[in-house]
Amino acid sequence: MTSDKVKIAPSILSADFSKLGKEIYDLDKAGCDYIHIDVMDGHFVPNITIGANVVKSIRKFSEKIFDVHLMIDPVKKYIPDFVNAGADIITIHHEINEDTLDSILLVKKLKKKAGISIKPGTPANIVEKYINHVDLILVMTVEPGFGGQKFMIEQLEKIKLIKKMIGNRKIDIEVDGGIDLNTAKSSIEAGANILVSGSTIFKCQSYKNIIKKLRNV
Repeated sequence: MTSDKVKIAPSILSADFSKLGKEIYDLDKAGCDYIHIDVMDGHFVPNITIGANVVKSIRKFSEKIFDVHLMIDPVKKYIPDFVNAGADIITIHHEINEDTLDSILLVKKLKKKAGISIKPGTPANIVEKYINHVDLILVMTVEPGFGGQKFMIEQLEKIKLIKKMIGNRKIDIEVDGGIDLNTAKSSIEAGANILVSGSTIFKCQSYKNIIKKLRNV
């Protein structure tokens, strides 16, 4: 059972990295719920972003939940680094070459919330094997790797199917990719309760206004 309140998780992938600490501080004060941190290795996805040392350096700028999305493969050996850096939620992809469930169980052992993420081409029923071990299911509504992509409308059906699978379990459904005011509304109606948004938030002059609008579409 997901929370009634829609949570907004700005993706710092779209932030100005020359002033990343200030960006995070400003998002915090603007009323976001989570800070979404995309970690990419240039291998699992065709882009390279940041590592645990950067996460650790920005932790002091906000007490909001650090929602760390690991788009890396291998992943297990890096999990303790991100835990120690200040991650509150660690989300891992089903599509990695390692045993994904093993990595999820390590996150739980280290007393953090664990998420499972699936790419657009991965069917909804895959999450059944993880559903009793995770706190969050992240549905990618674009191909992971770059910000600013167009929302894949066909992923809405996947969100609806996952919502049914969850039933009364206390598991959040997060969506990431192409979230604007229109796709936010569609995603919430399909069953999502955490919205990751990058370019839509960062291109707006008032982070507070756009976060409020996304939450209340």
